Amino acid sequence: MKLLIYSHYFAPSIGGVETIVMSLARGLAELRAENGAREFEITLVTQTPRGDFEDSALPFPVVRQPGFWQLMHVVRGADVVHLAGPALAPLALGLLRRRPVVIEHHGFQVICPTGQLLIESRGEPCPGHFMAGRRGECWKCDPALGWFASRRLWLLTFVRRFLSKRAAANIMPTKWLGEQLDLPRATTIHHGLIQISPARKTEPQSSRAPVIAFQGRLVSTKGARVLLDAAKILCEQGAQFELVVIGDGPERAKLEAVAAQAPLVGRVRFTGKLASAELEKELARASVVVVPSLGGEVFGLVVAENMLRGIPVIASALGSFLEVVGEDGITFRVSDAGELACKLGELLQLPSQIQKLGEAGRQRIETRFSLQAMIEKHREAYRRL
Repeated sequence: MKLLIYSHYFAPSIGGVETIVMSLARGLAELRAENGAREFEITLVTQTPRGDFEDSALPFPVVRQPGFWQLMHVVRGADVVHLAGPALAPLALGLLRRRPVVIEHHGFQVICPTGQLLIESRGEPCPGHFMAGRRGECWKCDPALGWFASRRLWLLTFVRRFLSKRAAANIMPTKWLGEQLDLPRATTIHHGLIQISPARKTEPQSSRAPVIAFQGRLVSTKGARVLLDAAKILCEQGAQFELVVIGDGPERAKLEAVAAQAPLVGRVRFTGKLASAELEKELARASVVVVPSLGGEVFGLVVAENMLRGIPVIASALGSFLEVVGEDGITFRVSDAGELACKLGELLQLPSQIQKLGEAGRQRIETRFSLQAMIEKHREAYRRL
């Protein structure tokens, strides 16, 4: 089967979409029929420049930044077109060429003009203005966009939704996302994770202050400021801890300015973006990982990866996080720094609970979110088409 996978973002870019697309493409490329032939002849198309990434090391060809006619050519040659998100050009071309189009949704682009389902100006989850018919509210969501850009995104949302309803299949990484998007021919295929070894503690827990870790891009939607506010409360309560912020982004300078003020002085360390080995080293010191996102999350790869490492996770109670965490993690009300501080304070005083939660979380991810299961379910979906 000739399978075209289109992902606007791909390596060397780093992110959740890029990680899942790479894992899926590699996994499908390894599948063999009984006669030893590849089951899938994969071509991956992306708008991401190659940079210093070695495309030749991959088990499939990569077409980068194609023009319109080149894109049309690869779509025409495919048996199935798989899109990582409702990208308009390949989606329209796939439908025009009468190819089965599969859309795997990694955001809210068919129900939210910004794709975040977040009221940017207030840092609050959106109650669903677009789907509820209160579409004028979408124009006011992010004032920084301006009049023209906000209305352009608003109009494109109608187009994406119209075309997505005509896809052969709409794949959701969580059942919760499927309920939000409300598209026909929808199925849930959870993201699958590459096996990660349990985080190995570099020193006994009792010999040091507990380490609270944040891992993610430093943008407003990831909620790092909520964690800093919770850390302030813990300081005022006399709690002993170190907070390490792993990642980089446009909000870093603002967050560092907050961390440089009392009572957080000397308690917070920013590492910036880390290579894989350094990341594992930092996380090996963590007693707990906090994922305080305000919105824009359809699965929660950071949540699942750290649970797989055996590290307890405290996450905001977004619908997607609740589905991933289940009973084997801790959640708090979105943007509620006071409740987060309370949950952190309780957990850090119970070393036995930290270990118990870590083990339960790892078992949950291994059982329910395996990479092999994700690949097999995609194969079944393509075969049905």
